[in-house]
Parts: sequence; C-alpha cells; structure tokens
Amino acid sequence: MSSASFVHLLAPGEIGPMRLENRIGLPAMDMNVSEHGEIEQPEIDHYVARAAGGAGLVITGACAITFPYGAASMKEPGLSEDRFIPGLKALADAVHAAGSKLCIQSTHHGKVARVDTANDRPVIAPNQPDYSYSMAALADCTPEELAKMGAATAGKQTTYHAMTQEDVDKLVVDWADAAERVAKAGCDAIEIHVAHGYILGVFLNQRDNKRTDQYGGSLENRARLACEVISAVKERVGDRLAVLVRVAGEEYGQEGGLTLAESSRASAMFEKAGADAIHVTGWGRNPFDNFTDGPLPNKVGAYLDNAAEIKKHVSIPVIAVGRMLPEVSEKAIAEGKVDFAAMGRQLLADPDLPKKLREGRAAEVRPCINCYLCVTENFFDDTPFCAVNPALGNETILPLRPASASKHVVVVGAGPAGMESARVLTERGHRVTIVDKSDRLGGTMWFSTMTTPDNERLLRWLKAEIKRLRIAVRLNTVATPELVRELRADHVIVATGAVRPKPDLPGGDLPNVQTGDTMRAMMLGTATAEEAGAFLATVGKLGRLSGLTKSPTIVREATKIFLPMAKHVTVIGGSLVGLELSEFLAERGKKVTLLHEAQQLGLPLAMPRRWTAVKDATHHGVDIHRNVTVTRITKDVVEYAEGDEQRTARADMVVYAEGTTSASPLADALRDAGVSVDVVGDAGEVNYIHGAIHSSWKVATTL
Repeated sequence: MSSASFVHLLAPGEIGPMRLENRIGLPAMDMNVSEHGEIEQPEIDHYVARAAGGAGLVITGACAITFPYGAASMKEPGLSEDRFIPGLKALADAVHAAGSKLCIQSTHHGKVARVDTANDRPVIAPNQPDYSYSMAALADCTPEELAKMGAATAGKQTTYHAMTQEDVDKLVVDWADAAERVAKAGCDAIEIHVAHGYILGVFLNQRDNKRTDQYGGSLENRARLACEVISAVKERVGDRLAVLVRVAGEEYGQEGGLTLAESSRASAMFEKAGADAIHVTGWGRNPFDNFTDGPLPNKVGAYLDNAAEIKKHVSIPVIAVGRMLPEVSEKAIAEGKVDFAAMGRQLLADPDLPKKLREGRAAEVRPCINCYLCVTENFFDDTPFCAVNPALGNETILPLRPASASKHVVVVGAGPAGMESARVLTERGHRVTIVDKSDRLGGTMWFSTMTTPDNERLLRWLKAEIKRLRIAVRLNTVATPELVRELRADHVIVATGAVRPKPDLPGGDLPNVQTGDTMRAMMLGTATAEEAGAFLATVGKLGRLSGLTKSPTIVREATKIFLPMAKHVTVIGGSLVGLELSEFLAERGKKVTLLHEAQQLGLPLAMPRRWTAVKDATHHGVDIHRNVTVTRITKDVVEYAEGDEQRTARADMVVYAEGTTSASPLADALRDAGVSVDVVGDAGEVNYIHGAIHSSWKVATTL
C-alpha cells in the first residue's frame, strides 16, 4: 500500500497555534518510570522513539498538576513545582529534535488519586460519593494480582473530601500554574483531562456530581469547573501553547453517566472557554467489567462515531482515539468525520508506523494484537511491556546491532517463536533456514486465530516479513540431527512449541476426547481417523485439499455456518485456551460446559482481556463451573465433583484444554550430537505469544 493511500492521514494539520506534520498522534499512555515526579531518561527515550517514528504529535502520560497530591502514582510526572521544568524541557527538546511536537497531559486524578489514599489523605470529589461498582470480575484475578493492585494504595481504604469553593478556586489556579511551567519548558501543547473518572470528569457527569451550588445540577453547571480551568489556562499561556481538552464522548456501564448529547454540548462550551481541540475518548464507569468499553476499547474505531457527532457541534479540530487503525483513520479524516487520529497501543507495538506509511511500507507495520498486556501493568503501578515489541520501555536496544559474524542458523518450527527468531536473525545479518513439519507457517498461532482474530494480523505480518527478507523455508519437513548436518547449520534454534497430552483420567483415551493438538490437526486437515474420528478427519482433509483451510478468516467465518462437531461439548480446563475455545464453540451454536479445577479463569490472559473473555463466554451461554474435580470421562458424560456433590456434564465430545507442557526432545538429541542449540517459545516455557516473541528476541539479538 503506497503513501498515497494515506494522503489525508499524512497531511499537515493545525491545532490552535501548533502546526503538525501529519494527523497521527500518540495519546497519553502512562509509562510509570518517573522518580518523585521527575521525568527520567527511559521516559524520554520512549517518547523520542515515537517522535522519530513520525508521529506528528506526542502526548505524554498523565502528569499531576498538584503532585504528589492528586497523583495516581509516585511514578508519574509532576507539574506542581518549578523543579520539574528542566525535565520537561529535556523531553521537549528531544522530541523536537526527533521531528515531532510535544503535548503534556495534565490532570488531577480525584477519586483515583492512589497516592493520597496511600498517605492517609482524603481524595477530593464534588461531594461525598456513592461509588458502587460490580466487583465480580476480580474473582478472576490471582491473589498475586490483587496484592499488587492493593499495594498501589498501601492496602488502605479511600476516604473523600467534598470540595469547598476555596478548593475549587485553588484547583483552577493550580492548573494555570502547571500550564505556565509547561510553557516555560518549551512544550507545544497542554491537554486538560476531563474524562476517565478524574476530577473534572466526575464534576461533568450527573451520576457522580450531586452538588446543589453553581457547580452541580444542569450540564452548564457541571461543566463550569472544566470551563474555568480551560479559561484560566488559556489566559495564562495565550498562544504559547495549544490547549487540548480530552472528554468522554460517552460513559458506559451505569445509568446516569455522561451521554453523547451532553458531551457534544459540553464540547461546545469548552471551545467557547478557550479549547483549541477536543480529544474524544470513552469511559467504562465500572473499572473492571467495562474497562474494554473504555478507556481501552476492544472494538476497532470504538469512539469514531461519537467523535464525528461532537465535530458537528464545534468549529475546532476533533481528535479520535480508540483502536484507530491506519485505514480506519484515513477514511474518517477523508470523510470529514474527524481531523486527527490518536493511536496508542498501535504506536507501542510499532513506533515507526507513520514513517512506514509515508514510505509506502504499510505491510511492514507490526500490528498490535489487542492483548492488553501493556495497560495491565498500570493496575500494578508498573512499566508497560508489549507482547509483540520487546523494545517497549527499553528503546536503547534499538536499532538492532549487526552480528559480529554471519552464521547459518536453522530454525526448527514455524510458529511465532520460530518466525520471530528468523526475522530478527536475518535483520542482523545471519543466514536462516526455517524447517517445519507442517504445510504452512504459523504453528499453533494459526489455530489461535480462530478464537482470537487479532492474532491473524500478527500472523500475516510475520509471514510477510519472512517473504520480504527472503528467508528460506522448508515445509513438510521433519527436522532431525541428520538434516541439520546436511544443512551445515552453525547453530539451531528449536521452536517446536508445546505438547498437549490427553488427560490422565479414566476414559481419557476414549475417541470422543480431543486435545489442543488433535483439534488443531482436525482444523488443518491432517488428523487421522483414530485421532478425530473418521467423519471429522475426512471433513478436515476435504477442507485442506480444497484450500479452504489455508485462510483463517475463511475458516472462522465458515464455521459460523457449518461446524461438524458434536452438539454437546464439555471443555476441561478454563485457562486461556479452554476459555477462548469455549466461547468460540458456544458462539457457533454448541452447548458448552466448561469445567475448571481452579477459581481464576483465562490465565495467563491479561486482566482486562480475561474479564472480557469471561463476560463474552457467559453471554454466549457457556455453562461455567469453577473449583471442580474431574473424576471420569465416558462416551456420553464427564463426571466431576463440585463441592460435596457428584455431577455429570453431557459430553458427546470432550476437549481437554489443560496439561500444556514445554518439551524439546529434538534439542536434547541435537546436543547429544554436538550441535549448538537454543530453545525458544513454548518449547522452552509455555508463555504463549508474548513469551514466544520475547524469548525469541532475547536469543536472536545476542547470537
């Protein structure tokens, strides 16, 4: 796809006094690497990488205007004292040198000011609040995760202080003072946060704001504090800074949250108060059940329609955020729905996205797989990491260093670990041959694309990289020590994946019992009649011979119409594979019972993804049973104990989704033959896609 395909997205734009090279912005995503409010070098490196990659605008993570008061973390930057100006200036200078403009997001976290709670300070609120949230999703958090979340507030209970007029007046002045420091540091813009449950956001919605004075009641009153802040900031900085305002186009999950109609009217008020642009986000009012509604949506272009509606009510630029993929962004800007697109997780996955689009290399953009591993770290007050980009938070490891001596490396296994190893090794100057016993690239990830379509984007990218780099591939080939000698390999990387044995249970070897391996073989058309049954094995082979099973998209859509499996399916094991497979089968009309021997479902999925997966499985009718003990499998049922009761689940087919273990017998055989070997991916330790990518990177960058 050429740069002409993104002519509108790559066109220059203006926000107030600020001119931007293109319409792509990095939205605020907290890095949690500052020290006592001071911006540190790792944070500068992070933002400079996105600026050098071509983003027209870089917006920092949240910065506390009254730090440490009102801060969510002691690791977030502060704006409350002049001592923070040098760090801000260093960041601004570095971002400018890399070719981008810098916007500082400013906020007071209000009810989620965890630093205040940890230090026995009441957090400020419009009034004594009634924050009643469903905590059901926390049932799927491990004790370790709950402990880490609790540590952010030192395990203390939040108390609240209803703001007085004096508090309100002070907040307005504090915000203007913070903006002055941003301007003195030579930054280009400041973003005022009026969303996500922070103080200006809770004043704006009628569910949280029950005041009876001039700051409560009507929308005009509820927007008054935000307007006073915007006016004070604009008056203080004039045209030295562009003033952006971030607002939720809509709040999800509870009645009484901000509506799109209210947000549209409020945005017009913000423009009148002095805003130069409106940045439209969303907020799930329940921080657990609704997190993937907002602020980090699961849906592509999640807030685009809301942003387009708000644009009808203002004359200043509107920025859309929420999985704004390049093609979605280009179309939206071309149609006049919005003026700019903010890409958060996608620019974490590939900071060079804008540059690649400009150079006509869209196919080389490494995709975000929407796994939520990055944002999960914010729950723990920790630094985000990315499943597909090991350099996130460690940008100094780039660019890749050329190998000191080129070697011929044979990579055994064409799953994500094998393909990433081959890609990185080739980029560094090694000669690579991939060997795989299958007839296609992808390994188990091919199968995962059935339940997780975003994984298909990564699969397509890795395959395209293998082709672009002209890496030799030998499919339908079993790797042996003899073959390695024949190929004259200097080194071998074993990336053969995990093994998934049948259950060690009475009846575990019955023909109606499938494992992840036999399910995969059935979908790929390589299963034997003994493994999958004569009918399913034949259907799979017909799909393979016809070419239909070559495309994950075709298989995924076709199975919604015809899935030749038993009607009643019992899945044993509710970790990542079992949970997602259960939802996949139930969505296709199967009667699914999920039996899990522990409390937490979906591990090791990142928490937001896990919460959503449980919700989706329940929505599609999966009958979930936790903390059970499976005792026996028959040709008709699975017997299990739940508490003191003995129960059965109807099971024309049983899928055993537990017992996945790492194994690398080839590596042992090669070592015995005197071959230099590394083991990566699930063959070494079962950690799924993020483990595959990171372990491969670690080996491939050091060989």
